[in-house]
Amino acid sequence: MRPPYLLLDADGVFIPFPNAEGAGPETHTRHDVVPTGRTADNPVTIWLNPAHGPLLRHVIRTGLVTAVWCTSWRQDATTLIGPLLGLSPLPHVDLPRPQITTSQPNGYLWKRDHVDAWLGDAPAVWIDDDFTELDHEWARERTARGEATALVQPDPRVGLLAEHLVEVLAWAALLPTARADAWCVACEAKGA
Repeated sequence: MRPPYLLLDADGVFIPFPNAEGAGPETHTRHDVVPTGRTADNPVTIWLNPAHGPLLRHVIRTGLVTAVWCTSWRQDATTLIGPLLGLSPLPHVDLPRPQITTSQPNGYLWKRDHVDAWLGDAPAVWIDDDFTELDHEWARERTARGEATALVQPDPRVGLLAEHLVEVLAWAALLPTARADAWCVACEAKGA
């Protein structure tokens, strides 16, 4: 059986929102990148934590999850963000480009319907900073139907923390698809 998907948002997760002065956390390094549709004279400034690459590579190496970008950066997450973190290319959910003014136009995260169709009945743990209670209800309903689903929601001004990835590993280790030693892997990541 295939391991669950680990769906990875970028903004608010790997790229925390800047503070009032326009800077990222001290743990993060500034990068100017040129996403699709931009030119070199109009880059986007992002802040990435160099520790995230090794942490995520560890999670991927456990084999407990299959990492996939699930971000409005789409393919640019693989070609721009991933390499800055030292990640091998990851697939991405091919999200549409909706004309919306809020990330929750129907009271829940705009990506959710697209992700639900993309996942089918596959299990998934999704890291995104923008879930609402309706998204958490959706995850509970999927899980009740036998489609194990967990949501991890970092603070968008802080971004991803090591404990979020420990939570991912602990959740994945409890699934029937997990290897027998998976719980030990999750404990090792936590330092237990």
